[in-house]
Amino acid sequence: MIMIGVGAGLGAWLRWQLTQLWKKTRIDWPLATLVINLLGSFALGLLSQYLPAESGKFWTTGLLGGFTTFSTFNVELISLFDEGRKGAALLYITSSYLGGLLLAWLGMQL
Repeated sequence: MIMIGVGAGLGAWLRWQLTQLWKKTRIDWPLATLVINLLGSFALGLLSQYLPAESGKFWTTGLLGGFTTFSTFNVELISLFDEGRKGAALLYITSSYLGGLLLAWLGMQL
């Protein structure tokens, strides 16, 4: 249980680091969250095939659970709609869900 918490803290720190890097690009689109969630989907798909369910919890539930972020995705999506950027919002939701499914499946195939 403690190791899951340590993994979650590490995953959240990694997410924060990547988000800070993306802020320097000045891209006015939630690309950091998209990339983080897509990477997390792929990694979870891959690790779920190779790690034992219980002993892999540090990586899956902990690290990747802390790394990925469904709540930030939803807040950013609502913001895009509120700003009247419907096309960007639709691209974001489509690329997040379909990309996440595809990359999780791809990870499971390796």
